[in-house]
Amino acid sequence: MPKRALIFIVMILSLVGCSKPLHKDSELLMGTFVEVISNDTRAKDIVFSEFKRLEGIFNLFDKDSELYRLNASGSLVASPELFDVLKTAKQFYEQTKGAFDVTIAPLSLRWKIAIKNQEAPKDDEIKKLMGFVGFDYVYLDEKTRNVRLLKSGCSIDLGGIAKGYAVDKAIARLRQAKITSAIVNAGGNLYCLGDNNGAPWQTGIQDPRQERHLLTRIAVKDKGVSTSGDYEQFFIYKNKRYSHIIDPRTGYPADSGIIAATVVARDALTADALSTALIILGLDRSSELLKHFPGASAKLIDASGKIFDL
Repeated sequence: MPKRALIFIVMILSLVGCSKPLHKDSELLMGTFVEVISNDTRAKDIVFSEFKRLEGIFNLFDKDSELYRLNASGSLVASPELFDVLKTAKQFYEQTKGAFDVTIAPLSLRWKIAIKNQEAPKDDEIKKLMGFVGFDYVYLDEKTRNVRLLKSGCSIDLGGIAKGYAVDKAIARLRQAKITSAIVNAGGNLYCLGDNNGAPWQTGIQDPRQERHLLTRIAVKDKGVSTSGDYEQFFIYKNKRYSHIIDPRTGYPADSGIIAATVVARDALTADALSTALIILGLDRSSELLKHFPGASAKLIDASGKIFDL
């Protein structure tokens, strides 16, 4: 099931003197609805084509995908795209001190089952799965692009970074085609290219606990934006809320007091990865982390609905 995004586009379609109307198209790709908004009718075909190409690399469940083959065999010579994403993921792993970790697949897959069955795993099962998690188990050879998983049972889930990467690659394709105004939105991971008929694009952030209730708006131009939250996939078990955002350091859903994070950054990949990491890290550590990303800002929401601007 594609996730419900907490961020949506506020479009102004009735501008006086607007020579080209905005077109809005969407398609289900990479496990979410990919939405394209542009005044250029070529944009949708360019974006959807790029997403389909990258889905063949990053799909965790498709036996023909490159990521699936890596997890199954434990070793391969990666495409430039897969190697680039893994190299960047390693950097985020180091910068977040393990709060962002794509080797979380054994845990994320187990928690997907838990969410489906509405029942939390046993502590001893989580402890066992934790033994397969850690980017130190991934070997990357810069010269040959060889990737090896150094521990049997280790596997990679790129769900926290691949959609942002795909958005950036699609935006690059649009720029190559001389398209200067568009939004590409992959389930809440988006990039606002140029402006909207002379004005910044407007994105709205919803209340995590009240669907369609707008908390605030952000004006964006030539930036990536991503929102993550505990509202996307979750269940309540023994009066405790369990979300799909798993802390790789504990093996359990994030419990930092922050229930949603929206990040604005130079690119969609950075915004994508940070929006997940900030929920795991919580308010104080998030403030410290953002200092390492010039131009990035964030809005964090706690359980009371209070917004913290970082």
